[in-house]
Amino acid sequence: MARVVVVHGINNTYNGPHQMAASWVPALRDGLQLAGHDRRLAADEITCVSYGDVFRTSGRFLGDGDLPWLEAEDVEDGYERELLGAWWRAASGVDPGVIAPDARTLGASAMVQSALAALSCSRFLAGVSERLLIFWLKQVHRYFTDDDLRGEVQGRLVAGIGADTRVVVAHSLGSVVAYEALCAHPRWPVTTLVTLGSPLGIRNLIFDRLRPSPVPDGDTLVGVWPAGLRHWTNINDAGDFVALVECLRTRFGPRVVDVGIDNGVRAHQVERYLSAAETGAAVAAGLVTTDG
Repeated sequence: MARVVVVHGINNTYNGPHQMAASWVPALRDGLQLAGHDRRLAADEITCVSYGDVFRTSGRFLGDGDLPWLEAEDVEDGYERELLGAWWRAASGVDPGVIAPDARTLGASAMVQSALAALSCSRFLAGVSERLLIFWLKQVHRYFTDDDLRGEVQGRLVAGIGADTRVVVAHSLGSVVAYEALCAHPRWPVTTLVTLGSPLGIRNLIFDRLRPSPVPDGDTLVGVWPAGLRHWTNINDAGDFVALVECLRTRFGPRVVDVGIDNGVRAHQVERYLSAAETGAAVAAGLVTTDG
């Protein structure tokens, strides 16, 4: 089994592990090279965990143009509308092309239409259709409400972890998957978690729905530290509005090392996270710890 396991987030519905490996593995090795540790990890020591197919519509062949026909009216009240609003507010704060939410109270339908229109002007979402954006919302929603799907997604990661695995690198929603799986398997040999563009810190929508649930600490809640984990490095671009909360140490305690980087206009793009020297250094440190 691989020494490093990487797991993706949303927007990978039609990508399998071999497609992931074609871009993720070179990007991560570039990050290691920039950090001066390119000889520490070979390509065949990296395993890519993919679960996007669980969101595919069954019964027919699907391609990128075969998304379900989704419109603003399909955005459900409650979770999906709240997450869309959170993305809109965060995007308007970091992207001058996105107008800020109107101070006036908007009805549900008007709010969704306005949010989708505003986000369509984001540099990060260039070329992303409203249908795809709504599809992303529904993927996150399903993960937290469909226990069977949640279990199947985590099962993919479980299958990828072996006796030699020391580092897990997780992007976007994949960081939620990795965190919950690590908490559920305290005897895993994994000692290092590297999260990239993680939404784990978002209160109510993500953080409060984690398993295990955060525990009270005075007037706040603190996320449970995965047993067996020695190091957790969280890497984030301030312009990545999917992550929203830059510093996970405010949610999971001071043992988390938060590192800020600049990914340019593609703030959430995984290859830019992986190829950063900061990511390479975090992965290499996890390998050094176990290699001696």
